[in-house]
Amino acid sequence: MPGEVKVVSRPKGEASYIRAAAKGMRITLKHLLNPAKKTQQYPDEKWELGPRVRGTHRMAVHEDGRAKCVGCGLCPTVCPVNCIKLVPAEDENGERYAAIYEIDEFRCIFCGYCQEVCPVEAIHLGVHYENAEYSRERWVYDLERLCEQEHDVTALWDPSDPASQ
Repeated sequence: MPGEVKVVSRPKGEASYIRAAAKGMRITLKHLLNPAKKTQQYPDEKWELGPRVRGTHRMAVHEDGRAKCVGCGLCPTVCPVNCIKLVPAEDENGERYAAIYEIDEFRCIFCGYCQEVCPVEAIHLGVHYENAEYSRERWVYDLERLCEQEHDVTALWDPSDPASQ
């Protein structure tokens, strides 16, 4: 059964909005004069982030500088927004690697599925969250750019840890 309809009548003639404007000014002055709240000066002061904050991706590398990705194709398969492009290849020794690996950070929802599903722990979400670019093309991170990222990685959820529940 639908709810009742309440009919509100508008004021007849000319209405004075001075009372509403005065109420708005009173609220503004209250917040202006309240010293308890302080504005955070962003570039100089930054928030303390938790260990599981998900930010920009990074690729783990071997000692010789090669990416750890074996081109298995699990991360683009599990990605809910299809922001990962992977083209696998195989070298003369029969080892698989990613010939093309791109992540469109603009489309990514930073769910962390790619990090969880990776069998060799190659792709990680980092704690770097300050992403500002002048063009949309710079939001597509290729394999070289992913390997160059040096920020810390996000801690995965640990079901045995009671603090992470």
